[in-house]
Amino acid sequence: MPDTHTLLLILSWLVYFGLHSLLASIGAKQFVATRWPGAMPAYRLVFNVLAVVLLAVPLWLTLNAPQPWLWRWSGPAFVHSTGLAVAAIAGFLWSHKFYDSAEFPGLRQLREGNASVDDQERFQLSPLHRWVRHPWYFFALVIIWTRDMNAAMLITAIIMTLYFVIGSRLEEEKLVRYHGEVYRRCLLYTSDAADDAMNVL
Repeated sequence: MPDTHTLLLILSWLVYFGLHSLLASIGAKQFVATRWPGAMPAYRLVFNVLAVVLLAVPLWLTLNAPQPWLWRWSGPAFVHSTGLAVAAIAGFLWSHKFYDSAEFPGLRQLREGNASVDDQERFQLSPLHRWVRHPWYFFALVIIWTRDMNAAMLITAIIMTLYFVIGSRLEEEKLVRYHGEVYRRCLLYTSDAADDAMNVL
């Protein structure tokens, strides 16, 4: 039987990801746009702020779990795991330049008073899409699974991995709606598909 700390950890992640998916859904945006249209320019920014603030609870429960280590990297394994994590962080920072740094956090929508439900960012691909379907999710998973693990860390890693798998499907449904055939081409896992899509853009 899981202890209280473990149950709270699992519950906190389920609530966090459930709320995150709900607020990211087109239905939630349409609801706000209908009831409070004047709030829509700030929707994306508020969504991102909440995503960061609410993350504090499950992360605190993860990092302050009074549990023994299941495994810890040492020697050559520590060097390799740390190197992979650093490479993942570098890859994330490098790939960020291929996206709209004002639209993604919601600053552009707020500045321009954009009340549209649909995302306004032009569909863009980084060179990494030739090899991996969701580069940022991939980098996050590398960082997660190269950490030392106790039971709380392992639970967090498993739940986050499952959410990335499920969340990627939900995100793809929105991308197909927004970008249609251009994104459908990218659902193929080939470099040619990514090159073709980049040529269309």
